[in-house]
Amino acid sequence: SIREDEERREGGVPSALHQLYYDPNIENKNLAQKWLMQAQVSPQAWQFCWVLLRPEKVPEIQYFGASALHTKISRYWGDIPAEQYDTLKTQLFSQIARFASGSKIVLTRLCVALASLALNMMPEVWPGAVSEMVHMFQEEGGEVDGRARCLALLELLTVLPEEFQTSRLPQYRNIRAWCRRCIPIFVIKVTLRTNAAIYKGHVKRVGMGLKISQRNVQSVLLFSIRALLEQVEHWQSFLALVNMIMFCTGIPGHYPVNIYSRKSTKNACYQRDDIMSFEAEKQAVYLQVYRPVYFQLVDVLLHKAQFPTDEEYASWSSDEKEQFRIYRVDISDTLMYVYEMLGAELLSNLYDKLGRLLTNTEQTTTWQHTEALLYGFQSIAETIDVNYSDVIPGLIGLIPRININNIQLADTVMFTIGALAEWLADHPVMLSSVLPLVLQALGNPDLSVSSVSTLKKICRECKYDLPPYATNIVAVSQEVLIKQIHKTSQCMWLMQALGFLLSALPVEEILRNLHSLITPYIQQLEKLSEETPNPSNKLAIIHILGLLSNLFTTLDITKQEEESGENAPPIKSAPPQTGPNPVVVVLQQVFALIQTVLSKWLNDSQVVEAVCAIFEKSVKTLLHDFAPMVSQLSEMLGQMYSTIPQASALDLTRQMVHIFASETNHFPPIKALFELVTSVTLTIFQQGPRDHPDIVDSFMQLQAQALKRKPDLFLSESLDVKAVFHCGLLSLKFPEAPTVKSTCFFFTELIPHCADIPPVGQVVQEDGKLLLLAVLEAIGGQSSRSLMDQFAEVLFCLNKHCFALLTVWLKEALRSPGFPSSRVSDDQKDTFSQQVLRERVNKRRVKDIVKEFTLVCRGLHGTEYAADY
Repeated sequence: SIREDEERREGGVPSALHQLYYDPNIENKNLAQKWLMQAQVSPQAWQFCWVLLRPEKVPEIQYFGASALHTKISRYWGDIPAEQYDTLKTQLFSQIARFASGSKIVLTRLCVALASLALNMMPEVWPGAVSEMVHMFQEEGGEVDGRARCLALLELLTVLPEEFQTSRLPQYRNIRAWCRRCIPIFVIKVTLRTNAAIYKGHVKRVGMGLKISQRNVQSVLLFSIRALLEQVEHWQSFLALVNMIMFCTGIPGHYPVNIYSRKSTKNACYQRDDIMSFEAEKQAVYLQVYRPVYFQLVDVLLHKAQFPTDEEYASWSSDEKEQFRIYRVDISDTLMYVYEMLGAELLSNLYDKLGRLLTNTEQTTTWQHTEALLYGFQSIAETIDVNYSDVIPGLIGLIPRININNIQLADTVMFTIGALAEWLADHPVMLSSVLPLVLQALGNPDLSVSSVSTLKKICRECKYDLPPYATNIVAVSQEVLIKQIHKTSQCMWLMQALGFLLSALPVEEILRNLHSLITPYIQQLEKLSEETPNPSNKLAIIHILGLLSNLFTTLDITKQEEESGENAPPIKSAPPQTGPNPVVVVLQQVFALIQTVLSKWLNDSQVVEAVCAIFEKSVKTLLHDFAPMVSQLSEMLGQMYSTIPQASALDLTRQMVHIFASETNHFPPIKALFELVTSVTLTIFQQGPRDHPDIVDSFMQLQAQALKRKPDLFLSESLDVKAVFHCGLLSLKFPEAPTVKSTCFFFTELIPHCADIPPVGQVVQEDGKLLLLAVLEAIGGQSSRSLMDQFAEVLFCLNKHCFALLTVWLKEALRSPGFPSSRVSDDQKDTFSQQVLRERVNKRRVKDIVKEFTLVCRGLHGTEYAADY
């Protein structure tokens, strides 16, 4: 039977592989994959893997044979008798030589197998492994031509460091330290010679070998950079390698049309983290050595970032253009790494190049060269504070001298100005140099994204310096809005920009500008409100409401000071001007019109959302300045929600509760609105809430917010606290994770009020055990594991505020056989109960206890799946 099994394995591999690749039946594929995995690790694999590598076999079968070899060597090394080491080595050399001109994927797997063999035998059994491998592939003669042998050697040198990183070498062996010390320099020297042999006399061969070279170089650099840096005597070799990287990176052509790998842009930066990890004195030495290399790298990167000719670019597909854009983002990221090494000197270098380019009247330059240098500036200025730099004034002065005769160049000019918006806020005298360029670009639909986003940045950062330009900015913006030059999203950004701009003006000027800006839209909205609802006018209504809400999002006449702390809202000083807020004035003027629109579109959730967004964004921005509208908005919200309940109305109600529920003057309308929407939502729960998960989610958030901001709302006789509690129990069992999170938040806000709000204390006393059962069911496997932290918080709250009750409830609940899971024993349940009851202070510990228990309940405890989660 053993002989039959061997024959079946040897002959069955091709059949199983065919089944795996081509059988449409997924069950057959899974069976074939399982059988192949077993065959690969079987003792018979030592015999059949060589048979599968025979020339007549197809590459898929040969690949499986090579993979089986690697698996046996890397994972079952102990099974190989020492006397067979040399035979195995010779066989592998022979197969690699044969496949050097054959299938690339098979060659790679065979090289990986040989690398694994070498690592297992070094240094005791095979101390000269690397030199012997190199010697074998450098020997002349045989059927393999020189270039194929070089490429095979390069592949071997590439996979050797990679295999070293992932191999399962025993920790007690000194092989790791030995490899890190001895192999890198040798590998680098051979790499340099091998690449030179591939490229010598053949620039046409660059394309063939480039992929291998780039991966090879990257692999070597990752292998042991720190060891290389510490071996000062070998710096020349290391720098030669870096120069080779520059060669690979700087070959002619554009990604992705002529160059097919993006990795070369980042290869030379792998050593940056290692350099920065040394003490200050060593850092200074290394940086001095590498400074010229990094400046050379910047030149290469900016050269690769250049656009092709207009004709060539026009011939590219949309996918190729997108790939090139991503490639430039990679270059931008790499420039950030380089900046960390070179600092302000890099900006000076870029400025000098740009200055010479723009002021040299004798030499004609292409727009591509100018654009790439600006792109370098933009890449750095977008994320680095360049306020200290003394070259930025010169750069701002150069920008108007640029002959902007191309869309790509114009885009980069815009984005560069936008990246310098914070600097302009500190140097407002320079605004006059660049603002006309931005306003001019605003009228070009091809520059929509760059021009509008740049104007928005300038209006946000420099708003207190823009009043002299306000009339012009508003006029140009109005013109392009009326002409409908920009798409919807850019129109919204433009309104946000105008909101920032108007915020810095005196109230009377704000009102005057608002009137001229929004009157055409109000007139259009009035006309639309009279028409019979249809899809066309619906889009127009939503667009107008969106413009208004985006304008009001940023129109804030109070001065915002620095943030008071992490995640804290900005601290606002008292309004510097008296009288009603301009936004409130406008909202009061259009309130009746909005009500008219609502009356016709109340059953359309998108229109209702657009209406609610106007008020929600206004409330968030204005905060207490919104007070004059609290009463009428509360009444409108109540009518809206009573007619057709929608989540957006609940979200707006939550904002109102958050800001105004604690104010005595506004408590009555807020209280009435809260009670009304609660009553209406309870009716939805009675009718079946499963079709309205968004409403349930928003409702739970509203209830939690009310408990957090104004618990007195739960003292009202008109509020059925018991019914709200039972709605929460239902919501805990919803499949939607956001709804469950909101509901857990509600219970963690409710339970602490057991003592100070009698209706809450009563419902927890009577029905708290139902809450515990729901929580235990979820932990037992009814809810996603990603929600366990939220359920643990509810459990912690019960333990902290209802300890005596929880002790009894836990005992009763866990007594039931098979609850919360048939997989947990009584002892495990007792342990869980004791652990939870013991923790009344450490919430983190309760979360860990719950996570451990849920794994047991799900039968996942100790599994690899659980460990990876």
